[in-house]
Amino acid sequence: MRVYILSRNKELYSTKRLVEAGEQRGWDIQVIDYLRCSIEIMKGELKVNYKGKELPVPDAIIPRIGASRTFYGTAMVRHFEMMDVFSTSGNLAIKRSRDKLRSLQVLSKFGVDMPKTIFASNKSSAKDVIALSGGTPLVLKILEGTQGVGVVLVDTQKAAKSVLDAFYGMDVNLLVQEFIEEAGGADIRALVVGGEVVGAMKRQGAEGDFRSNLHQGGSATAHKLTRKEKSTALAAAKAMGLGVCGVDMIPSKRGPLVMEVNSSPGLEGIEKSTGLDIAGKIMEYIEKNVTPKSDTTKKKKRIKRDSIGA
Repeated sequence: MRVYILSRNKELYSTKRLVEAGEQRGWDIQVIDYLRCSIEIMKGELKVNYKGKELPVPDAIIPRIGASRTFYGTAMVRHFEMMDVFSTSGNLAIKRSRDKLRSLQVLSKFGVDMPKTIFASNKSSAKDVIALSGGTPLVLKILEGTQGVGVVLVDTQKAAKSVLDAFYGMDVNLLVQEFIEEAGGADIRALVVGGEVVGAMKRQGAEGDFRSNLHQGGSATAHKLTRKEKSTALAAAKAMGLGVCGVDMIPSKRGPLVMEVNSSPGLEGIEKSTGLDIAGKIMEYIEKNVTPKSDTTKKKKRIKRDSIGA
C-alpha cells in the first residue's frame, strides 16, 4: 500500500504518528509537502510532480492541509481524487469545513444544534446585531481565525458595540454568537474516523480564559461521551462529509452544541490524554476502503491470462 501524507512539516507530532502507524503495517508511507507539488493537466491524463519529478500514483492520501493554504491544498487533493486516489477527507468537505459560516449553515440544514449565530455586513447597525443575538455577553469570531485566535468575549452592550464598530470599520467578516456560560470554558472534542467515534477528550481553558484551545494554554483529559454527545458528533461529521475529523462541542443546558468541525485535527492532545492509537484507526479506515493498486493490477493480469487460456 502506497500512502502519501500531504503535510508541510514531517516533524509535527500528527505527521510522525501517521508515518509510524503506516510503517507498522509495512506500507510505503511518504510525507509530501503539497506546496512543492505541481500538476499537469492534459486530455485524458493527469499528473502530479514533486520537486520536479513525477510522483507515482498512490493508493491513498491523508490530507493535512493548513488553514492558510486551503485553496492550493484542496486543489492538490482534488487532483489526486480525479486520478481515482482514495482520500481520507475529500477536497469539497475540507473547503466546507474551513469556511466557518458555510459549515454552520450546513450543520443547521442537517439539524445539528449549535450556539445561535448572527452574520451581518459592515453596513449593519451594531445595536441591531446585538439585539438579534439576544444581548450580552457575546462571543465574536473573525471568520479567518484559527486555534482560538480572533475570538473575543464581550460582557456588556457598550463593549460589544465598541468592538463591533471597530471590526466593521476595518471591513472584517465576523460571526456573533451567544455565550454559553455554563460551559465554564470547557469543550469536548470527538475524533470521528469512517463514521465511528474513535476517541474523545475534554478540553479546559486556562484560568481566566473562556477559550479551551490547547494552543491557547488549555488542558485535556479523556472523556466518555454521553449518548447525545456521540450522536451529535456523528451527525456533524456526516453533514460535513468528512471521513476523518474532530468535532468540537460545548456542553449547554440544552445539550451539546457544535462549535466547529476540524478537517485536520491534531492527534497529540487526544492520543496523550486518552492513550488511544488514533493514527492506527486512520490506517484501519484506509484498509477498509482501498484495494492496493498492485493487487488490482495482479488481478487484471490474472484475468487476462485466464481469458487467453480459455
